[in-house]
Amino acid sequence: MRTMTIVSKQATGMTADALIGDESTLRTLVGTWPPGAGIALDTEFVRERTYYPRLCLVQVSVADSLALIDPLAIADARVFIGPLMDPGRPKLLHAARQDVEALLPLTGTPLAPVFDTQLAAALLGFAAQIGYAELVRLVLGVELAKGHARTDWARRPLSPAQLAYAADDVRYLPALAALLDERLTAAGRRGWMEEESAALTNIRLYRVAPAEAWRRLKGLERLQPDVRHAIRALARWREERAMECDLPRGWVLPDAALYEIAQARPRTREDLLRIASVPRAAADRVGGEILKALSDESGVTDDLIADDWLRAGPEQLRLLKSLQQRLLTIAGELEIQPEVLATRRDLTALLRGERELPILSGWRRTIIGEPLLAAL
Repeated sequence: MRTMTIVSKQATGMTADALIGDESTLRTLVGTWPPGAGIALDTEFVRERTYYPRLCLVQVSVADSLALIDPLAIADARVFIGPLMDPGRPKLLHAARQDVEALLPLTGTPLAPVFDTQLAAALLGFAAQIGYAELVRLVLGVELAKGHARTDWARRPLSPAQLAYAADDVRYLPALAALLDERLTAAGRRGWMEEESAALTNIRLYRVAPAEAWRRLKGLERLQPDVRHAIRALARWREERAMECDLPRGWVLPDAALYEIAQARPRTREDLLRIASVPRAAADRVGGEILKALSDESGVTDDLIADDWLRAGPEQLRLLKSLQQRLLTIAGELEIQPEVLATRRDLTALLRGERELPILSGWRRTIIGEPLLAAL
């Protein structure tokens, strides 16, 4: 990825009093954007009743203009997609993955190049998941208004206070990105950031493979292998069903039901109805599919539950603790949060002999991967 040039502009004087809700106005706005100018970008979406995010608002700040775009009112919001997909324009976002995902129905492919201020902050020692308002406060000394985080962005009209809250999400992004970019360069970590940004173009980040849906579930390592097999088969079916019907996973079948069904191994709809966590409507509507998924565990193996390896004995735990201490030492020397360098799953996989790992590629290989390998 080529190096992005980020120009600071703290757009405190810009206002966006109303939504842009027609294609003509949007086209005029896009025509005012200088060629190559960076785009500070944020989105608001809802997905409480859907599997896929429903894009409700797009906030943009380019050069000296700030605008709020209403994709619910514009028949063809792709008018501004050309500039978004321009590889010559840096896209400035905070916690970019959700925004990139929300825009995918319009863009088709992930945005690039992206400068994610949350990622940049993490590489500089801030909390790995630091929020935008907190980062603006710490870096720019600006306190942002609170109170609208739980807004239903699909409702219209939006109040002036809600619009102002949304506008603030991009008002300070250019200045924030510029300062973080300067600090990364001074710390010799600009190359790290470019690798992290390039990784955001991987479409697999935004698409859950049904066969991998079980990874969202907690506590599987404490269950017996046959129960885990069943849960993974059920999670795969539920993901496929949720995607097909555009429904939240929990609406198809609650997590609790996955665990209880896997334990009980029902054979009939009547057996399903005896399981308290299985809604009757689900048993009536998709009971046959649930039973079929439960009986079809072909291709499901147990080699992905990394924590199982730790059950081998105290020696493995001793080695893991040794690697964790090495990680903490290196993170402390770099003044960076340990989880930014490596996770517990990374360490366990390394001990199991796996070598196709994030910590053994790119900038992490030199910084943490090779020292951990040397400690084995």
